[in-house]
Amino acid sequence: MKKIAIFLSLVIFLTSCGGGQVTPPPATIEKTSGGGSNATDAAAGNTVAAGKGIGQITSVELKTPLEQDRIGRGKSIYDMKCQACHKLTDERLVGPGWKDVTKRRKPEWIMNMVTNVDAMLEQDPEAQKLLELCLTRMPNQNISVGDARDVLEFMRQNDGEK
Repeated sequence: MKKIAIFLSLVIFLTSCGGGQVTPPPATIEKTSGGGSNATDAAAGNTVAAGKGIGQITSVELKTPLEQDRIGRGKSIYDMKCQACHKLTDERLVGPGWKDVTKRRKPEWIMNMVTNVDAMLEQDPEAQKLLELCLTRMPNQNISVGDARDVLEFMRQNDGEK
């Protein structure tokens, strides 16, 4: 009986990281073209050096005041896909807490980490430091660029931005 309870707990935990996809309006984001050329590799190196991470997001336009509709969608995505591993405080659960993340990281880095996890963990030094700290690889949640922008807006609100 005890083994069944442990097994069910594990199944619930693993499935809590998945969920449906919320479809937001299009985000205003510049994208780099793919292709694997030396120019693309150099551009990736430039974005890492600039603290923007690895991925298609190279520029994010943040608005003030915060976009309330994005915050609501971002919270829903957090509840479905993120809260099993991340707290809204600075306390580490499975992954790092989210408190003040928007003050420590550029918006492009955050969105690239959410949308391009595998490449970030393989190539971005800051993502690699987080992996060493947490000892658990962040799963790819298949979050779209628009959903990642909504999560970013929710993170901004969580960090006290108005």
